[in-house]
Amino acid sequence: MLPSLSHELALRTPAFSPDLIQAYLLGVSAEYLEAFSRDEIAGHLDLIQKAEAGPARFCITARKAGSYEVTIAARDYFSELAVIAGLLAAFGLDIEEGYIGGTGRLILDIFRVRPTKTSGFSKPEQEQFEAELIQLLGLLADNRSQEARAKVNRLLTEVISRAPTSPKLLQPIEVRFENRARANWTTMEITAPDAPGFLYAFVNALAMRGMTIRTAVLKSSRQLVHDWFGVADRYGRKITDPKAQAALRMTTVLIKQFTDCLSAAPDPAKALAHFDRMLDQVLEQTKGRGLPGFFQERATLDLLARLFGTSDFLWEDFLRRHSETLLPLLHQAHPGRHASSRVKLVRDLRRILGQARSDEEQKLALNQFKDRELFRIDLQHLLDPHQRLEPFAAALSDLADVILNETLRICHERLGRSFGRPRLPGGRACGFAICGLGKFGGREMGYASDIELLFAYSGPGQTDGPIMIANSEYFERLSQEIMGFIEAKQEGIFHLDVRLRPHGRKGMLAGSLEELAAYYSPQGLAAPFERQALIKLRWVAGSRSLGERIEVVRDQFVYSGAPWDLSAALDLRHRQAVELVPGGGVNIKYSPGGLVDIEYAAQYLQILHGARHKSVRTPSTLAALRALRRIGKLSLSEEAMLIRNCRFLRRLIDALRIVRGNARDLVLPPADSEEFIFLARRMSYQARQWSAAAAHLHRDIHRHMAETQQFIRAHFES
Repeated sequence: MLPSLSHELALRTPAFSPDLIQAYLLGVSAEYLEAFSRDEIAGHLDLIQKAEAGPARFCITARKAGSYEVTIAARDYFSELAVIAGLLAAFGLDIEEGYIGGTGRLILDIFRVRPTKTSGFSKPEQEQFEAELIQLLGLLADNRSQEARAKVNRLLTEVISRAPTSPKLLQPIEVRFENRARANWTTMEITAPDAPGFLYAFVNALAMRGMTIRTAVLKSSRQLVHDWFGVADRYGRKITDPKAQAALRMTTVLIKQFTDCLSAAPDPAKALAHFDRMLDQVLEQTKGRGLPGFFQERATLDLLARLFGTSDFLWEDFLRRHSETLLPLLHQAHPGRHASSRVKLVRDLRRILGQARSDEEQKLALNQFKDRELFRIDLQHLLDPHQRLEPFAAALSDLADVILNETLRICHERLGRSFGRPRLPGGRACGFAICGLGKFGGREMGYASDIELLFAYSGPGQTDGPIMIANSEYFERLSQEIMGFIEAKQEGIFHLDVRLRPHGRKGMLAGSLEELAAYYSPQGLAAPFERQALIKLRWVAGSRSLGERIEVVRDQFVYSGAPWDLSAALDLRHRQAVELVPGGGVNIKYSPGGLVDIEYAAQYLQILHGARHKSVRTPSTLAALRALRRIGKLSLSEEAMLIRNCRFLRRLIDALRIVRGNARDLVLPPADSEEFIFLARRMSYQARQWSAAAAHLHRDIHRHMAETQQFIRAHFES
């Protein structure tokens, strides 16, 4: 049949060489030859010839009963079919039949589609489809296939998210391989329930595995798809190894199932890319022996989509490193439950430390425990449907308290072997205390918050060990040991910060109680802003009695009732807004109406009224606002507004930090950018059109900041 057909087509398309006609016919299926007339096939060849000069060529024709035939001829690029299939689904076009072929350097894809919406597939929509596809093919031509797939993911997921919720149990997918029918490729047959984006999910899975699709026939009927594909591996070879087939089957099934869950992901492209990378690890662990039972439930993949679609940084910093424990943790996850009790944290950590046989093993064990617990706390917070801040902050603060206490105990013991114990002149033991400042001091930690510390000891003296040194030297060494013992995975993640100590970077790490009292006194060297900063101080580790005495120093300095220059504080705040915010940008922390305005407002009022009202002497911003309302310095509506805005901005800061992996870059992305759309989704803003959800977030940000700014002007600048 082929020779005669080739001859006929050569007569109909004289501009097409016989060799190319023959190559085209060898690449198509028998089903294709039966489905199309000689004239139609000649038209396909003519379309291919026109596409040779670029750009892609299209033929969209209306068929009976409201269906359409979409024919696409274009240069052949890696991942091209995935992009085309995804765009069809994104435009609401359900594939009833399809025929995939080409000449080697050019492709011809024919899809018989039915619009899922009653309005059909209008001419303007057809033109938009063609324009979008030409843009995507341009990305493929520039070897930017990942960017093209990300754009399609974004478009398709927005459509899927509007569809009815998928069943809780994942639907079966049958995958069969056959290697006898064709010499140059493996036939892969798929039978599965139909769903929006099914073809995209499948061919995307193949593309992510480096597979090439040579030809395909697509059929859909009675809510089932029955497709077959001619595929080869990344080297152009058939897939004959049973283990390779098993791995490809598992990957195909999982990526298809996961694609159905992408509507749960803040950023679908990131979610799919990270899921694919996790599959590499799963395949390595299972050796292709079968599908892990954990993946049988829709809820599991929804959770993975939310996690993997949060940020590249989260994947690199947590999920990739903890992949062996991620699945068990997810299986046991209870959204909204953040904390293990402090007693349990101490017990678990000491049990682990007790198994260490050396100082280095103790250090490794403590930091591994810290990282696992951080991962667990962050995981629970990401899965919390209400995104509550207080339990999250408390869990992080409790963990930091426990880690610091155990680190202090270990480092004390290590130094004690050489130097003994520090003593005061009368022979009594010299106490040592660690105090928290900033967000840590206020138990208001969020994602990537620094841990700001102050080290102090009781007074002068010397140690009683084999090597006797002054207390000042001993506690300086102890502070250095603590700073080196706790390792931050990277800057901003459990990073110890001692810059708020007396004299800043120029001062000693540890100071005596007497030195602290002198520094933080009316005659001392503390700058005015340090009086405000000291509000956040709380004792967290070491000698409780010494910690309480330090807190007395805090109260005597902060709440002395001594005159305080509010205008200087407001001027400092103004300089922050100018110097720390790029021109034209909105910094959630430092721009007017940002988070520091709420924190500073509470602190201004605490300093002004704390001498007469002990109830406002708290390092917690939210507790301070409540106390200030109770003594009549805030109205009920002002308290509610400031607490509401504080929670909102803290959530927004966490959402920015977790995607960027940068604790300090808090400038909002442009409101019309994809990054802002994904920020809105991380903040749980929902709408049929994602751009509408982003617009809602944008309005809320400006409303919250404007309310805060108006409060500052009314109370402090009038």
